[in-house]
Amino acid sequence: MPGMQPSSRPKILVVLHQESSSAGRVGHLLLENGFDLDIRRPPLGDDLPETLEGHAGAVVFGGPMSANDTDDFIRRETDWLSVPLRENRPLLGICLGAQMLVNHLGGRVEGHDEGLVEIGWYPLKATDEGKKLMHWPEMVYQFHREGFSLPSGATLLATSETYPNQAFRYGDNAWGIQFHAELTRIMMHRWVVRGAHRFELPGAQPGRDHLGGRLIWDMHLKRWLGEFLHMIFGTPAQDPTAG
Repeated sequence: MPGMQPSSRPKILVVLHQESSSAGRVGHLLLENGFDLDIRRPPLGDDLPETLEGHAGAVVFGGPMSANDTDDFIRRETDWLSVPLRENRPLLGICLGAQMLVNHLGGRVEGHDEGLVEIGWYPLKATDEGKKLMHWPEMVYQFHREGFSLPSGATLLATSETYPNQAFRYGDNAWGIQFHAELTRIMMHRWVVRGAHRFELPGAQPGRDHLGGRLIWDMHLKRWLGEFLHMIFGTPAQDPTAG
């Protein structure tokens, strides 16, 4: 509208990998905490910025593709992670985003030796380093067929039995998590419907357990996510001149 002022709220770059993808709960919490979202979808042709000087940080989300795929956007996006690392901007990678970060840092992304997957709710255990930072949920929601090694120089924050590397920190600003805390109820229903063919994979849980587990454990996961995002991105300083 004429006369509207541009937002003075700092922006978080949100990188999604499907047309129907959503920033979900992460997006909701960032908006509530005073940030605006700059959403880009590289598989659909969106460019990523050459610098994050105009952003307060970035979140790279998951997707059905592999971080080892040979698609141009996978290679470009993995290379682009040098921008937040070089500029020391807060960066969070979730599932595929964490795996791209691992590849960028020289680690490995690969499936389980016995073909096991984590699709459903699984126990999580914080490491001593993770416990120093915050209280972690005991159960988390997973939807992946590959895991990652711990990159050289990274600190392991949380682990699990099947895929031992679940959360890590690299330097002062970069974080990777394998599990999903961002799903709203509607998103989980969509994933259960569209991903039902994967419930036959070894180690996967049936759809009813995904939704039943949500009733038990999601409240704790949501609380953790809010604290985790605040630790990474903080809360923007209020402009005393703003109306």
